Amino acid sequence: MHETISNAIPDPNAGAQARRALVRGTMLHWSHWLVVGCSLLLTFGAWYISDQQVKEKNRLEFERQAEQAVDLVVERMQLYENALWGGVAFIDASDSVVTHASWNGYAESLHIERAYPGINGIGVIFNVTPAGLPAYLARERAMRPEYSIHPEHNQSEFWPITYIEPEAPNSKAVGLDMAFETNRYTGIKKARDTGTAQVTGPITLVQDSRQTPGFLFYAPFYRDGAKPSNLDDRRSQIVGVTYAPFIMSKLMQGTLSSGNRQVQVKISDGPDLLYDDAHSENDSQASVDPTPLFSTVFEVDMYGRIWSFNIDSNAAFRTAYQSSQPLIILFGGIIIDIMLISLFFVLVRANRRALSYADDMTIELQHQSDLLAKSNQELEQFAYIASHDLKEPLRGMSNHARFLLEDYEDKLGSDGAKRLKRMTILADKQERLIKDLLYYARLGRTEDARRVVDINLKIEDVRERLHELFTEQNVALTCDDNFPQIHCDATKAKIVLYNLILNGVKYNNSQVKKIHVGFLPLMQQGKIVHENVLYVQDNGIGIPKEFHEQVFRIFKRLHNEKEYGGGTGAGLTIVKKIIDLHGGSIWLQSSKGEGTTVYFTFGK
Repeated sequence: MHETISNAIPDPNAGAQARRALVRGTMLHWSHWLVVGCSLLLTFGAWYISDQQVKEKNRLEFERQAEQAVDLVVERMQLYENALWGGVAFIDASDSVVTHASWNGYAESLHIERAYPGINGIGVIFNVTPAGLPAYLARERAMRPEYSIHPEHNQSEFWPITYIEPEAPNSKAVGLDMAFETNRYTGIKKARDTGTAQVTGPITLVQDSRQTPGFLFYAPFYRDGAKPSNLDDRRSQIVGVTYAPFIMSKLMQGTLSSGNRQVQVKISDGPDLLYDDAHSENDSQASVDPTPLFSTVFEVDMYGRIWSFNIDSNAAFRTAYQSSQPLIILFGGIIIDIMLISLFFVLVRANRRALSYADDMTIELQHQSDLLAKSNQELEQFAYIASHDLKEPLRGMSNHARFLLEDYEDKLGSDGAKRLKRMTILADKQERLIKDLLYYARLGRTEDARRVVDINLKIEDVRERLHELFTEQNVALTCDDNFPQIHCDATKAKIVLYNLILNGVKYNNSQVKKIHVGFLPLMQQGKIVHENVLYVQDNGIGIPKEFHEQVFRIFKRLHNEKEYGGGTGAGLTIVKKIIDLHGGSIWLQSSKGEGTTVYFTFGK
């Protein structure tokens, strides 16, 4: 009987342990703070990664826009160069006998103001010796009695502006002798001596009432339309130059539209400032950002002068590419952490109530104590489930960020959808550009796996990979037998062959596109300097000699995508870097319309 009663009395130690557990439940435990700390760490980590991704995306967009601004200026200068060489061709066709009336007719045919925005005019400057000066003046004054050469100088020759169209706004320049001022004179002599188009250093045009920076653009022409091959002949056979005067601010206004531009441009020629958006009178001044997000500098060889393009992001860029995604992630994570802490405090308060109830209980109310313990257990389970389910809002925010564009596509209309698809195409192109750029950047970071490579096998690999293209484009790929064993990285060797063969197919208008891969020894002064020079030869459109070096520049394309496919322009650049990393050499033999042969070596 006593034994039975004894067993029915609760164990006081068990009750004490239970009470200690309840006491621990009335305060925040280290594990709670660990959960909150980990959650905060994940929040700030996600915010940091998102913030860096946004910054990197914006940086790439800025670099694209900066390169585009420079390309626009370069392309516009090439357009003006074509106009000058057109004038040279006109003069050559006239047997170097050109009159004021004939030049006026030629200039009107160009429709300068419409076809060449930013140019001040186009004219002719003749080289006149002291002995030939009387005859020159007599000829010109027969048509224009008031014509004269000015100002006086102590040079041994004269370079007067003879014709300039339109003449009315450029009347002050008529008769101006280029030999009177250093930059004008140096530029014209350089054009004469090189036989190429040249620009002068910074000058102030006499017809510019505002006295702002400008320059002159020259293209030389020689006696009887000759193209002298040496310096002495060029100096002795020079007749004159066609030229165009430019006011830099007017040129930039016609070249870079400020309305949609998100970069601000400053151009310098050495220490001399040519143009600055911050001091211009167009709309770009209002968009200047005093603390730009991004800045870069391009050094461009501009027809004998080095122009420095200092390009900064402007206020429009800052506005267009602000992103709230990192802040949404940060504040969303903090809200979740606050909710977790609140939940823990709720649990603590519940445990405190349970302890209060337990203190008031007696042995007779043990049953109620068991119920309370069960309630506490359910609360613990609820805490686990609730904390797990609270992760869903974070997932939702991520999904909303990714699907934001898709959710609004149906509200954009047909024009908006068209633009959206165009954006997708541009995004794909940008992805390819970045992929090629990243591959180009990674080249050289790992050591090449060089070994003896059978080039014939690599050619067959390329033939198999391009089989469908060869069939579609009617390509005949041939190669020499018994290629020498080449010590190189096999994978990179195949990349070189693939790119060169693919270029031979892509830039080729022939009915049968013939491509030959061969090898030969390189001879210099009757001696073999390299036994195994590989080459890829095609019968394609060829590359003009003046572009033989430029084609190896990253993303440099000589033709638009509609003419010859949608490549990125990085193929030859990657090929050259692979060759360079092997310590080899690569060069071209090509002329326009006569096919191309690319020679290359792996190592010395």
